[in-house]
Amino acid sequence: MTSREIRQKFLDHFAKRGHTIVPSAPMVVKDDPTLMFTNAGMNQFKDLFLGNRPAKDKRIADTQKCLRVSGKHNDLEEVGIDTYHHTMFEMLGNWSFGDYFKKEAIQWAWELLVDEYKIDKENIYVTYFGGDAADELEADEETRQLWLQYLPAERILPFSRKDNFWEMGDTGPCGPCTEIHVDVRTAEEKKAKPGRDLVNNDHPQVIEIWNNVFMQFERKADGSLHTLPAQHVDTGMGFERLCMVLQGKRSNYDTDVFQPLIQPVSKQCGRKYGATLNSQPGESRYRHACDRRSPARDLVRHCRWTIAEQHGRGLCDPSDPASCGAIRLQLPGLHRTFHACARGNAGERDGRSVPGTEEATWHHRERDVGGGEGFSAYAGAGHQAFGASPLGEPPRGTIPGDKAFELFDTFGFPIDLTQLMAREQGRDVDMKGFEAELQKQKERSRAATTVTTGDWVDLAKGETTFVGYDELSSPARILRYRKGERQGGDQFQIVLDRTPFYAEGGGQVGDQGWLINGDERVEVLDTKRENQLIVHFTKALPKDVNASFSAQVDASRRNLTARNHTATHLLHHVLRKQLGTHGNRRVHWSPRTACASTSVISPRSRPRSSRPSSAK
Repeated sequence: MTSREIRQKFLDHFAKRGHTIVPSAPMVVKDDPTLMFTNAGMNQFKDLFLGNRPAKDKRIADTQKCLRVSGKHNDLEEVGIDTYHHTMFEMLGNWSFGDYFKKEAIQWAWELLVDEYKIDKENIYVTYFGGDAADELEADEETRQLWLQYLPAERILPFSRKDNFWEMGDTGPCGPCTEIHVDVRTAEEKKAKPGRDLVNNDHPQVIEIWNNVFMQFERKADGSLHTLPAQHVDTGMGFERLCMVLQGKRSNYDTDVFQPLIQPVSKQCGRKYGATLNSQPGESRYRHACDRRSPARDLVRHCRWTIAEQHGRGLCDPSDPASCGAIRLQLPGLHRTFHACARGNAGERDGRSVPGTEEATWHHRERDVGGGEGFSAYAGAGHQAFGASPLGEPPRGTIPGDKAFELFDTFGFPIDLTQLMAREQGRDVDMKGFEAELQKQKERSRAATTVTTGDWVDLAKGETTFVGYDELSSPARILRYRKGERQGGDQFQIVLDRTPFYAEGGGQVGDQGWLINGDERVEVLDTKRENQLIVHFTKALPKDVNASFSAQVDASRRNLTARNHTATHLLHHVLRKQLGTHGNRRVHWSPRTACASTSVISPRSRPRSSRPSSAK
């Protein structure tokens, strides 16, 4: 099967079992301050797991674009070095919100893999949670018993919390999981060593493809576990790994997900890309290029999806790779821009599954804005500095940590690229020295933005009703609150049952105002969204949190914001009408800058369409 057929079969399988198929959420996360990028399929459903809003559909399936470049889930260092890690990847997932649980999830996973995808069951191993004394959790015997209906006991393996208890971060929804691994080694390799000995041992051909997480708990800020009000299923199957298994390959990069990107670049460079890891000098660079995005690489898969996403949201110009952060990658023999080599194939392959890609691809074919040939100026400077005297000439020995940091800090040269180039020269990088310099910089820049928060204190159940389009004052009660700490003092975050305060979003500033109870006036300094919650930020907590308040927006400030918002959209509309949508990036942010601290949106003047028909 082609990758497109594999993806569709997954969605069809769960559609037949009552799942609503939903689109992928954007990779750039909105309304969740704990994440910059979507790093797992469950991110867009986090508020459903937490009970912040009810689930419209109890069963959902999707394919989610994910990016893992930092934080708890970070595959950056493995990319290109091995055959199966990626920073940007697709995650096929099925979800149950308080509906089915372990039995159905395991049964339907088995039916898809064995009955529909025709994977030999003799090659399948599964793992389950073996318990954890620190959390006072017993082994997941229920999952083990369910798997015994399909597999012999010797291929059902217990593992620790590290491997089989899934947590998105330090806090939030979590639970035990069962992973499905497939052994795609040759018969001779299997005879020499049983697959069970290689599960969870980073073997490239005994590989995990699917993780079924059973969301039962919420991890609190103090580290304790609390049972969620309902049990949920959260699964994620690595699309690229699944394609490797089903297409009979030994590397993800040899599948039709990557080859349409790698081959044009390989041809342009005049160097054939081989199937064996590091079979040719610089081969890992092809893998880097077609996998991930960093400040010194034009990474086609990520850029293709990000350009489509950001253009659809009016945030970048699809005809200008630079407007979406895309730059060039240095590959031996490559004299055209990387987009020019690979963009067509990427668009044709991804077009039907990624909305907006077709338009971005069309713009790319029309013109290569800012193109020229060669590489971006700062990346070129970084490459020159790498071989220049500060690092020793001729190149040999360990690259000092302070020099590696200078490349990073002065030229924007990412440390992973420095390590990659050093490895190709047979050199090392003093990472301890680099980390020490990086830590010094962090300490210098860490200031008022550092915020830590405690757990929510719930006073009442319910959801917030927003009335701010028509009212600037409203009676309100507190549903929940929590305390936060930042440099300069404490702060409190408050959620109301009814609010006229408009939360920051889409670039607009949040409302300010007051919570009033008799003679007490608590100032609201800002309003933001977090996982579907409208959160009011204050320096103090009301004396009586159970009282009834009058929530009042600062009307003067709201009116100033309204004027700036209206002017911004009228100007933007006319410029788009006169210059075309490709002028988007060049005009989008200028009005916001002119609006200064009172920019940009007021809910009361928000246009109901993206192009007001009355604009002249």
